[in-house]
Amino acid sequence: MQTLSGAIVKRATTLADGRELIYYDDADTRLDPDRAPDARPAAPRPPVAQMRQDALTGEWVSIAAARQNRVMLPPKHLDPLAPSTPANPTEVPSDYDVAVFENKSPSFGPDLAAAGVDPAGELDDLRRIGLGRTATSIGRCEVVCFSPATEGSLAELPVSRMRTVIEAWADRTAALSALPGVQQVFPFENRGEAIGVTLHHPHGQIYAYPYITPRTQKLVTTVETYGPSLFDDILEFERASERVLIAGELFTAFVPFAARWPMEVHLLPHRQVPDLAGLSDDERDELAVVYRRILRAIDRLYDTPTPYIAAWHQAPVNEHRDDIRLMLQITSPRRAADKLKFLAGSEAAMGAFIGDVPPETSAQLLREALERAEEETA
Repeated sequence: MQTLSGAIVKRATTLADGRELIYYDDADTRLDPDRAPDARPAAPRPPVAQMRQDALTGEWVSIAAARQNRVMLPPKHLDPLAPSTPANPTEVPSDYDVAVFENKSPSFGPDLAAAGVDPAGELDDLRRIGLGRTATSIGRCEVVCFSPATEGSLAELPVSRMRTVIEAWADRTAALSALPGVQQVFPFENRGEAIGVTLHHPHGQIYAYPYITPRTQKLVTTVETYGPSLFDDILEFERASERVLIAGELFTAFVPFAARWPMEVHLLPHRQVPDLAGLSDDERDELAVVYRRILRAIDRLYDTPTPYIAAWHQAPVNEHRDDIRLMLQITSPRRAADKLKFLAGSEAAMGAFIGDVPPETSAQLLREALERAEEETA
């Protein structure tokens, strides 16, 4: 047992097959501190995936065939993320507030780099381009269960639970960043069948990559071209615009000037901080409130819940820690109550986005949704 920031308690254990499971108890939890062991028989873990390099781009693709066996939208009574019962032995043996465990069918890991390997040398080797290049998909993939409930959303949870989720993200970011061979840590949430989720249970994931992702590598190039003040200047520019949604003491949420998606929200801390683990207690407290407000507004854009991807962009583990800033980017393909934006020719093939909704219009719709959400809780 370990007490973390905000009086949140961490309890680590292992599942029957050796995978790590961590309980994060709310500061105001009512749960019994004792947790049941995993009573399932140990099953063999799938082979570690193989990465293959695309010689046209230099990017790496993880070929993880075991993911084909994932559970697909099971009924509530067979939810694999619910607390275990005799009729439904699951991934989490006991009741919980927030639970994090290693993915049964990971895209990366569980193998790690050999001890003593130079991270810079590994990156240089991965950046080299050749034909037929392969590598082991080392790293770690984890599942983050936001609640024991089989349905619902992160937005519906109390602020105290949101604070626990943020603490779990921060704690796992620090732990995963320290693993041999990990170059970047990415917490995210896929929400809604339109996004492609395979479980209705409110949850997210964390990927610990053995390389710097293509999107972040582009950001590295931009920072090197523009200069180290990029994020400060973006924040100043956006805070002076009509696209601001929430101007907090420590964070600002806004619709970006060049939004790619019909609904896109960015959230930046006001100071340079490379990742969630670097946030202060005060920042984590404010983030729990602001993030929940954003998600509640997104769900009130229409009469039904909005599908989205919530992506925590963090600085690489070993590079650009002083000039790449933690940033949340939430995107949705929903461009109207009954319409979705699909990535077709220009976007999917060329990476050249065409915006369907002006960012200023989107910002106004979100501000109105914020007002509705706050009226409901007044």
